[in-house]
This record gives sequence, C-alpha cells and structure tokens, in this order.
Amino acid sequence: MKIGLVRHFRVKRGYPSKQWLTKEELMTWADEYEVSDIEESPIDLGGIEWSQCFSSDISRAVKTAAKFHEGPIIQREELREVKMYPFFNRNIKLPFMGWAILGRAGWLLSHKSQLESKEAVQQRVQKVIDDILVKGEENVLIVSHGAVMVVMRKELIKRGFMGPKLNTPKNAKLYVFEK
Repeated sequence: MKIGLVRHFRVKRGYPSKQWLTKEELMTWADEYEVSDIEESPIDLGGIEWSQCFSSDISRAVKTAAKFHEGPIIQREELREVKMYPFFNRNIKLPFMGWAILGRAGWLLSHKSQLESKEAVQQRVQKVIDDILVKGEENVLIVSHGAVMVVMRKELIKRGFMGPKLNTPKNAKLYVFEK
C-alpha cells in the first residue's frame, strides 16, 4: 500500500510585504492567506495510479487535489492546517518569521493561547489514517498543508510505513510512503 502526501499549490498571497508587523497586521495577513488563490505548477504523480484522493476542505487544497486526481475527492476538515496564534498581546512589531517562530513554539509547547493542541491535531490525523486503512484501498493520495503533513508523516512511520523526511514540505511535491 502507498500513501502519497502533497502540500497544496503555492498561494498567490505570499508573505507580507512589510518587514515588521503588529499582531493585528499579522492576523490580517493570515486571513488574506486563507482565502487567496493558488499558483499552479507542474505536477508529478510518480507514475503511480492513485485509487482514492483525500483532501483538506480548504479551497487551496481542494483545487490542488483536482489537478492531481481525476476521480472523486473526499474532503475532510481533519486535514486542515494547524492554526497558530501569537501568544502574547503586547502592542509590538516583529518580523514575520519572528511571529511564525513564536506561533510554532506556542503550539509545540501547548501554550494556552493556541486554539488546538498537538494532541488534538494528532487525533484528527489518526482518524483520517484509520479511515484509509479500514477501507484498504491500494494507493491513496492525501492533499493537505505543511504542518499537518509533518504530523501525518510521524503517524505513518509509527504504523510501519517508510518514506522521506518532511522538515518543510514543498508545495505541489509528492511524498510517497509505502508499507
């Protein structure tokens, strides 16, 4: 059995143009990113015929899945990206990457500011993988988002799959895991 993980196409919104951002400016950018359209790029299915395709129900993932898979796409909210929030409310400006690092650290440390814990994300990923394995399809493609893919990789490895490392998954690149 093969499970292919794909991160959605690159988002047109891109990173903020301002070098230093307030928390409010960061949250405005995040809202714009969520609804931004995608930039399609060449795709490589690895010569594998995918019998089924699961996708996050967020527009950028669904549009990407439709380019990778011709059949029906099973949209799952469990495959949505992890939302990370700045964990302090001071009126300061930080570089975008500073906010990103603090948001990721807050999530990794299960800070109270985060709306979703690591455990909750792991549980939703486990649910999707359980559903896939119960159906017993041969090759399943999953289109999702960067942080969710990293969590999914860990779960697949725990379940005996072999596949590549995913530090920061590239957009529209196929990562194949096999058991």
